[in-house]
Amino acid sequence: MTDRTTSQTDFTPDTADRRTLLKMASAAAALGAATGAGVPSPARAADGWDKTFAKSDAVEHTKVTFTNRYGVPLVGDLYLPVARGQQPLPALAVAGPFGAVKEQSAGLYAQTMAERGFATLAFDPSYVGESGGEVRDVASPDINTEDFMAAVDYLGLHPAVDRERIGLIGICGFGGMALNAVAADKRVKAVATASMYDMSRVMAKGYYDSMTAEQRTAALEQMSRQRWTDAQTGRPALAGGLPDSLDGIEDPVIRMYYGYYKTERGYHERSVNSNAGWTVTNPLSFMNMPLLSYVAEIAPRPMLLIAGSEAHSLYFSEDAYSAAAEPKQLMIIEGADHVDLYDQVDIIPFDTLQAFFDDHLA
Repeated sequence: MTDRTTSQTDFTPDTADRRTLLKMASAAAALGAATGAGVPSPARAADGWDKTFAKSDAVEHTKVTFTNRYGVPLVGDLYLPVARGQQPLPALAVAGPFGAVKEQSAGLYAQTMAERGFATLAFDPSYVGESGGEVRDVASPDINTEDFMAAVDYLGLHPAVDRERIGLIGICGFGGMALNAVAADKRVKAVATASMYDMSRVMAKGYYDSMTAEQRTAALEQMSRQRWTDAQTGRPALAGGLPDSLDGIEDPVIRMYYGYYKTERGYHERSVNSNAGWTVTNPLSFMNMPLLSYVAEIAPRPMLLIAGSEAHSLYFSEDAYSAAAEPKQLMIIEGADHVDLYDQVDIIPFDTLQAFFDDHLA
């Protein structure tokens, strides 16, 4: 049954309206200038609690490793409710945002859902954070989709999990990856996204598909030639990431991301977005490989798309909702922006997420 709902809670941001944000957001999608910085090696798995959120006493946390179909070792945080019986639990794999690590938003979602009775796995995608893969700080529509499927492999073999009751949560760009994974992986019974981005679409066409053919050709020309430079130096150039200061920065989207990734609120030493950013050539594969071509094939399994009314990314969720078959639900949080759904626990509709997965992983 179609269900498009709007939260009546008003969290109006201080920034301009969504249309103005979109007009000013070109810098947020910019490829960035090449730098001489080298790409870091995979991080050794950290001991102790190094998250951007407080540890819950109601949840057991364990660092785990598993391998995807391409042989890339992945590192995740497994969260299990302390108060659990002998019966296997429904489970959720969680990833995102795009350029974040599991110690940020994904971990918050995973721990909170574990408090509500689910076995949850927040993981670092390939080439990012504590997960393996060389080179570093690069993304792939194929490999990152596979990362979600590998998380399902892991959960389905865990003794605390009922493998027939597994769902996914994808945040920001990994919302699109989650939808792509569920369309293909029929083991997954339900999927939810928050502030979903279609990374292939935005990289290939710009915000609101505003990129001209000339601009696309120029971007591909730049990145194609950058490959020679990278091959010659033996290290991919980095695009530079977010600025270290907001001095002189008026773009509200950059200011919004800065407020999460570059401040005490959400900064993490292993986060791509908190530091030097993606490689300059990172968009290449996304620009020619659409992610959401088969979103209608998620049905008859349900999807829940959650987005803020003031989010510059709202149209990705609206368009995915239109393309999807039943059953589907679009929940718009009135007054919320894109990043509010990363970590603002008074805004993120965890009750709705719990009810959705309670119903569909029963």
